[in-house]
Amino acid sequence: MSGHTTASAGPTRQRLIDVAIELFQRHSVAGTSLQMISDELGLTKSAIYHHFRTRDELLSAVMAPLIAEVSALIDAAEARTGARARAEHLLSGYAALAASHRELIPLLTGDPGVVALLRIRTDWGAVVERQLAVFAAVEPGLGGQVKAALVMSGIASAAGVDYGDVDEAALRDQLIAAGRRALGLRSPHGPRT
Repeated sequence: MSGHTTASAGPTRQRLIDVAIELFQRHSVAGTSLQMISDELGLTKSAIYHHFRTRDELLSAVMAPLIAEVSALIDAAEARTGARARAEHLLSGYAALAASHRELIPLLTGDPGVVALLRIRTDWGAVVERQLAVFAAVEPGLGGQVKAALVMSGIASAAGVDYGDVDEAALRDQLIAAGRRALGLRSPHGPRT
């Protein structure tokens, strides 16, 4: 990947984010330094500091759009009537998001650096808690909480697997079907799940 952008071409904020995502995937958040990102882009660290002063600031820029999308999905789900309708709406949206952001969703749930950031950014942690609550409401109690956690982490994990040339829609449909089974939801189109 080295050589994609040179110092003379001037880095863009989005290119820094894209390279950070790739390195976070390969090395984890904690295992990726700003120096590694600058080396990958062929830039000095001071050029990176122009956009991001710390790795956590860069991670926040990576995660913010995704957190906003999940929050909007939860808002829309919470507007539905009934626990199952709310869970179905959120499941469909979250599976679609996971399928379209295969490189990023696994990072959200599986990396200790992201978990640490969620502890610091309590507003983001609250989004995760709301998502868990919508899924867990299908079956009140510990069983529902476990199923909610399983669905959230399972979808995130499954989205990151390399399935070859499987397209986004096919992956989304399979993630929804698996999530429905785990939560005990019926397909709105009948028993085809």
